[in-house]
Amino acid sequence: MNQIEIYQTKDKQTQVEVKFEGDTVWLSQYQLAELFSTDRTSVLKHLRNIFKTKELDEKQTCAKFAQVQKEGNKTVRRDILHYNLDAIISVGYRVNSKRGTQFRQWATQRLREYLVKGYTINEKRLADLEQAIRLVQLTGEGKELSATEAKGLLEIITNYTQSFILLNRFDSNELAPGRLNEKITYEIEYDEAVKAVAELKKQLVKKKEASALFGNERDGAFGGILNSVVQTFGGEYLYKSIEEQAAHLLYFVIKNHPFTDGNKRIGAFMFVWFLEKNKHRFKKSGELKINDNALVALALLVAQSDPNDKELMVNLVINLIKG
Repeated sequence: MNQIEIYQTKDKQTQVEVKFEGDTVWLSQYQLAELFSTDRTSVLKHLRNIFKTKELDEKQTCAKFAQVQKEGNKTVRRDILHYNLDAIISVGYRVNSKRGTQFRQWATQRLREYLVKGYTINEKRLADLEQAIRLVQLTGEGKELSATEAKGLLEIITNYTQSFILLNRFDSNELAPGRLNEKITYEIEYDEAVKAVAELKKQLVKKKEASALFGNERDGAFGGILNSVVQTFGGEYLYKSIEEQAAHLLYFVIKNHPFTDGNKRIGAFMFVWFLEKNKHRFKKSGELKINDNALVALALLVAQSDPNDKELMVNLVINLIKG
């Protein structure tokens, strides 16, 4: 059964039913318009731009849910398009309103629960893991696993073990970097980085996704961050690995606010760029180490984190991209 949650803004003027399905939340175009205090036409325009620029995959972020609604004197059942949390957040960043800010704070909290506390997203994983444990216990009592059970057990262990280890270490504040890649082949230089941020701004302004304030540096703060990431002692990097430099780059840009606006987006952009330049963005299988959805969640998590948890946040990023 789908879980329905009521979201209410701080001014207590709007309530929105939030549909939980497939470990995410879903809102219709009308709900999005109500949520962000705008009209459906504006929401539809933002969504079209999001899909046109391939920021998100429309097929993966949209779903139809049957709803019963009144049409004149008749009650009809229609399939209504809904959009998941990735699309909701993307629209929220395009709607410049107090309501949008309130929702982003709420959405960030939900992401924290997914990533840190393991709510909802791990309920099925826990059930699967309990089943796996039960099967293992039964085999210890002389029960033979069927071919289907053995295959299912192998899939559970393969797919979920590392995720549970990471979540448990995060909760226990015991994340350790482990073996890292020290073959740094690319070092971001200030002039090059500034040009890249300027190009990013140009593209976002053109799409009406950023204002003139985006990417304006505060008193050389960005240059200071780049210097701190590549600082050396005795001719060696203090942050010796690709993972350490990338993680600190992401953290410092987001948390130190070197720009008047756009710190999370610029931090994520520089993070991906650095990994790409150092040929460290993909796993050996060809899969992205951090996909777009995970990067959004990670950037928001870092932004909302307690400064006292810096080492924990950095180690989390390192663990997600190492290997």
